[in-house]
Amino acid sequence: MDQIQSIRVFARVVEAGTFTKAAESLNLPKGTVTKLVQHLESRLKVKLLNRTTRRVTVTPDGAAYYERTIRVLNDLDDIEASMTNAQAKPSGRLRVDVGTSVAREIIIPALHGFFERYPDIQLDLGVTDRSVDLLVDNVDCVIRGGELVDQSLVARRVANVPLMTVASPAYLKAHGTPTHPEQLENEHHMVNHFSTRNGQPFTNEFTKDGELLEISGRYKLSVNESNALTAAVLAGLGVAQIATLTALPLIERGELVQVLGDWKCYTVPLYVVYPPNRHLSAKVRAFVEWVVELFAQHPQMSR
Repeated sequence: MDQIQSIRVFARVVEAGTFTKAAESLNLPKGTVTKLVQHLESRLKVKLLNRTTRRVTVTPDGAAYYERTIRVLNDLDDIEASMTNAQAKPSGRLRVDVGTSVAREIIIPALHGFFERYPDIQLDLGVTDRSVDLLVDNVDCVIRGGELVDQSLVARRVANVPLMTVASPAYLKAHGTPTHPEQLENEHHMVNHFSTRNGQPFTNEFTKDGELLEISGRYKLSVNESNALTAAVLAGLGVAQIATLTALPLIERGELVQVLGDWKCYTVPLYVVYPPNRHLSAKVRAFVEWVVELFAQHPQMSR
């Protein structure tokens, strides 16, 4: 049993990158984590990790050992899960990270139904447009829009989020209404959106009758968070493309106006993502299936 625990602790240190983060995620004292790894190295008579004051790196022997033992640990998890999941009542603490618009417009308003169905799950909901590291940040799963960057993660596509081009009535009164996307390059101002991952701006796409235009747009303001993007458009700072699920209620209240409606915007794929080497426990599986059901029923989502 001590050997299996030592292997699990070693694997978590490799995934987290530091002893401190590994200890936090395992709810163990840092000294215990260090001793278990040292015990494993002593038993194997091999150095598995190189330690520095800031970071832990894996030796070639450590990398080979990790690749072989992680498969064994996953097999053990699968064996246990096959014996218990059928009878398991989803319970415990679940850490999920969600983008701001999706959290505000879809997830949070529907959570009362989730808790009625699963009263024994305690949900820690991180709400941010920043890309999190699931292993380092000890997150069970995330809901994220856009094409996946890390192909090592397991992803389930749950919906497509259509965008629409909008502006405030005050902006249109002051600057006029654009009639062609190219006017956004030199006659109008846009509020642009840039990536929290690499700082690069997202391109505004327009399609019509087989023609595709990618417009960067002349801008005075660019933001990296969807709530801020919506707030800037409402403040009359420019034209922007925002999620239809956010835009439609504001249009109905007269706070925003759709422009260039005959040009179709980009549709953002939405995924629920989790690490491949973390067993999909009953609570994670329950949340994932609930999310799939929730988005399938949402009128502003396409499948």
